[in-house]
Amino acid sequence: MKNKAGTHFGRKVELDGYVFDSQKEADFYQSFIENSGYQFEVHPRFVLEEATMMTAITYAPDFVVYDRNGHILHVYDVKSSLDGRFGVDTAAKLRFNLFQRKFKKAVQVVVPRKNDFKMRIYCLRKHVNTRRERINKKGKKVVEFYDVMQNIDYVPPKVF
Repeated sequence: MKNKAGTHFGRKVELDGYVFDSQKEADFYQSFIENSGYQFEVHPRFVLEEATMMTAITYAPDFVVYDRNGHILHVYDVKSSLDGRFGVDTAAKLRFNLFQRKFKKAVQVVVPRKNDFKMRIYCLRKHVNTRRERINKKGKKVVEFYDVMQNIDYVPPKVF
């Protein structure tokens, strides 16, 4: 791995012929993309809105993973945090929304950690809470959790 000139948020990293925007992005590639068994692209460019009087609106996610038939399975954007200064800004949220509307796939923002990753899914077509409280038929309070890993059909090939 070679470090390249710095970017706005980190140093570029070259690995396997790809240039990643950060070490976290390269780590996510090595741990979850490279040996997943699926076809993938690194930084593919999608046109979200064609150019009319202004320039086109485009989006280049960090990784797009395809199923065996060549359909988009997952769209990943690697960030340093889920919120705030190094996370998802308003322009990114707009692009995620436009991407979902055009390609019918939600963008999965991931924050790699030592042994796993945190994830937030943007622009789902239906609202999903990760924690929900309800009262069952017997009047008892029940806490349910949305299982992100099960519901997005993703099995990480290996852990950091």
